[in-house]
Amino acid sequence: MSLPWRHALLALAVVAVWGSNFVVIKIALAALPPLTLAALRFALAFAPAALFIARPAVPWRLLAAYGLLIGAGQFGLLFVAMTRHITPGLASLVVQTQVFFTIALATLAQGERLRARQGAALVLAGAGLVLIGVRGGGEATPLGLALVLGAALAWAGGNTVSRRAGRVNMLAVVVWSSVFAVPPLLALSLLFEGPQAVAAGLARADAGTWAAVAWQALGNSLFGYAAWGWLLARHPAATVAPTALLVPVFGMGASAWWLHEPLPAWKLGAAALVVGGLALNLWPGRAAARH
Repeated sequence: MSLPWRHALLALAVVAVWGSNFVVIKIALAALPPLTLAALRFALAFAPAALFIARPAVPWRLLAAYGLLIGAGQFGLLFVAMTRHITPGLASLVVQTQVFFTIALATLAQGERLRARQGAALVLAGAGLVLIGVRGGGEATPLGLALVLGAALAWAGGNTVSRRAGRVNMLAVVVWSSVFAVPPLLALSLLFEGPQAVAAGLARADAGTWAAVAWQALGNSLFGYAAWGWLLARHPAATVAPTALLVPVFGMGASAWWLHEPLPAWKLGAAALVVGGLALNLWPGRAAARH
């Protein structure tokens, strides 16, 4: 089953926003400290959207857990990594390993069995990560790789929390959970970055910086989740989900075009291995959808 062309264009727009957002993050990080940027992103995602989007029928503890994992965990670690430890293109690729962390958490917590095809997909993507670790140099330091893998693990934890919430409006979850991300990010920012660095970053921020912050909240979070949720409500997940494989393609492409990030053969090979592993992992769902 394929998407109608208008819906396919919408899905393509979402993954283009999500992929190119890594370049936008780098632009904002030129002025703002990473944890400060993350706090501003989630503050803007909550207000004023909470005035127009009703709180989802989800316990507060799940909203808090989701906000902490996605806010302080995923984006806090990702933004720190992208300051100087990993390039935007490679970050857009490595963070997609959240798929495998999600599978691992489900296996541990819910007793789900790891399929042979999923194991092969994990080995394939793992080979790509090893290649990045060996050849990354200054483009992906060991610390940067570890931080982005930590971000992917936190993202997987957020996925596990959202599964426990059941079939709910994910846009509403994103908006209302954001309020729980802001206080810990602010506290960590003041503790590790310091009030002077925060004040200096806010003073350096220009119109481009604030546009990048707004794009984080309004474009990447609100538009992205609203459109993706709309598509999932109208089509099987197995039809929509493979489009997400294009996120690192847009991420690496936008980084190469806008930031002149080089794309040598080893990096393209690593991308092929990781994306190939992700595609192989999706294959059983697509097969099942045909029966």
